[in-house]
Amino acid sequence: MKPEFETEIPNIEIPDQFNAATAFVDANVAKGRGNKVAIYYQDQQLTYNDVLRLVNKTGNALKSLGIDVENRVLLLLFDCPEFVASFFGAMKIGAVPIPTNTLLTAQDYEYLLNDSRAKAIIVSEPLVEKIESARDRLKYLEHIIVVGKAKPGQISFAELIEKASSELQAADTSKDDAAFWLYSSGTTGFPKGAVHLHHDMIYASEYYAKGVLNITEEDITFSVAKLFFAYGLGNGLYFPFSVGGSTVLNPARPEPLMIFETIHNCRPSLFFCVPTAYASMLQVENAENKYDLSSVRVCVSAGEALPAAVYNRWQDKFGLEILDGIGSTEILHIFLSNRQGKVKPGSSGQLVPGYEAKIVDDDGQEVPTGEVGNLLIKGDSTAAYYWNKHDRTKSTIIGEWIATGDKYHCDEDGYYWYAGRSDDMIKAGGIWVSPVEVENTLIEHQAVLECGVIGATDKDELVKPKAFVVLRAGVQASPELAHELQDFVKSRIAHYKYPRWIEFVPELPKTATGKIQRFKLRNLHAQQ
Repeated sequence: MKPEFETEIPNIEIPDQFNAATAFVDANVAKGRGNKVAIYYQDQQLTYNDVLRLVNKTGNALKSLGIDVENRVLLLLFDCPEFVASFFGAMKIGAVPIPTNTLLTAQDYEYLLNDSRAKAIIVSEPLVEKIESARDRLKYLEHIIVVGKAKPGQISFAELIEKASSELQAADTSKDDAAFWLYSSGTTGFPKGAVHLHHDMIYASEYYAKGVLNITEEDITFSVAKLFFAYGLGNGLYFPFSVGGSTVLNPARPEPLMIFETIHNCRPSLFFCVPTAYASMLQVENAENKYDLSSVRVCVSAGEALPAAVYNRWQDKFGLEILDGIGSTEILHIFLSNRQGKVKPGSSGQLVPGYEAKIVDDDGQEVPTGEVGNLLIKGDSTAAYYWNKHDRTKSTIIGEWIATGDKYHCDEDGYYWYAGRSDDMIKAGGIWVSPVEVENTLIEHQAVLECGVIGATDKDELVKPKAFVVLRAGVQASPELAHELQDFVKSRIAHYKYPRWIEFVPELPKTATGKIQRFKLRNLHAQQ
């Protein structure tokens, strides 16, 4: 299925010997941008010279702790310069950084550290207790490096790099060596480590950032999605660094007022957001008069499908288009996107240059234009495999193609339209939620006999978890109990996973073998 217009695909030539850290950091200094601002962070402005120095010192510091080629380093950091230094510093010595969700539980981090066999973790001080609480069960972790105040048994990041050299020769890595991992949630609740290679960020930068957004060194980016997301990692780090541009990093929770104030004060030209946050920002009264968004030349959305209603309200209020698209952790960034002046509200847009797509039925045969099927994507930024998940790798990565798990149809103009998931996963606020994990948590409550969780849309047509709950004998349903169950879930798993609605039902629809039929729960919700 061809787009209605063609975009010239860049000819990307990457040498066999290649280290991504040098391409995104050292190269900017070599091209004369050393004194240009690379990072705006709170009241700091770091130049590319500052970044190179910090990256080199971090790489040398990690080497001094015995971190070697292919060793994993988990990054549990809020958006800050130390994240940038740790990400590229580890990569430059041939180690493998793993940016990690800061919203998870101690149990989640225990799994990630043991699964990845990370030798070190670099962690923001407010999050370190979640690591310490599981320390006795961490089989491979040798070093806890704290950005902030370190306690006994921990290492201060600032003190560690202070004595390290600012000169560092990049490791002799190849373009196909593992560069970094990103964990992607699975239907079972156990995350999968997607292994990305040194060349992957180059392809995403050339195809999407340059090919669709036309990013240049004059651009300043600001991303609501944090750096630990695949989406945010491109937006807030390697996209601007790919052209010598600048990024605005803000460690704070992305509340609407913070977002508006950051745009107003820092004047970004590229604004990356998610549909849930766009909808929240639209609730801020008189924002179009209080805040100056005139610096923004492009608004981008991804993470979940952007409802046409939210797009239209945003354009009416601020006079700015939103280029909605879809990407994935496995493919690294956006592979379908709307273009400026060619937006079809409600669609995911057209193919990004450098990627191919096909929509197939359950037998793998391509479906006719307009018919819904399973979306497969082909592109060189796709992860090589899932760590320690051989069977899942084989079922997801099919030769040069990857099954996205999304249902789509393509219209006659080459625009792609989201039609739901092939599995039961829920995308809430741009973050994957496993219904099984929420169900298992709810069942731990003494009042719950069984439950089924689905994705349901709120007033802004955005998807959030909804739970259908069957209570134990003798327990009475009430609004108070519903709130209690929501708080119960919040106290045990990541906050964003809690069900926004709880509906008490006498029984759940099941198969003959006793499996919950979530599609029937979705039908029940639709009828309501």
